[in-house]
Amino acid sequence: MSCLITAGREEVCKDSIGGLQAVYFMNYSSASFDKNTDGEVDDLTGYTVYKYELKGTSAYTETVNSSRENGTTFFSQETVVNLKKLTNEMTTQLKLLAYGRPQIIVHTKEGSALLVGETEGAELTAGTIQTGAGLGDLYGYSMSFTGEEALPAAFLQNATASDPFAGLDGAPTIVAS
Repeated sequence: MSCLITAGREEVCKDSIGGLQAVYFMNYSSASFDKNTDGEVDDLTGYTVYKYELKGTSAYTETVNSSRENGTTFFSQETVVNLKKLTNEMTTQLKLLAYGRPQIIVHTKEGSALLVGETEGAELTAGTIQTGAGLGDLYGYSMSFTGEEALPAAFLQNATASDPFAGLDGAPTIVAS
């Protein structure tokens, strides 16, 4: 039976940190991603990714949805991206993100990188363009992307804190601005 547990886990050290340092958006592609035997993405040759640097309260959460009655399991992936400063160019990109269903590479402050929306893409399901009311309020964008996948988000092979694509056999083209 393929649903038998194959490993245990000891208590880990308390040396992790939370948060995201960047997200990379890719225009949706139905092509399958190359993976190693551990299920990690190991090659992104031929893809173009658009980098959005983050600082602050952006986050990634994956929720397991399993129904005993229906015999189904799927994974809900939510990426919340908060961007400072309103610009016409970013408002245009937000519109395009809302119209499409991009795949997202989430690069954590810890150094790992995950592929969100691998087979179905991620939908921009909520967002705000806001000026705030007080001097210290957000003057910028808040966007929530949701993906629903049959499998959890795949890790990128050997990502590092300084480079999410460091361990790949072939890296994507990165557009930073």
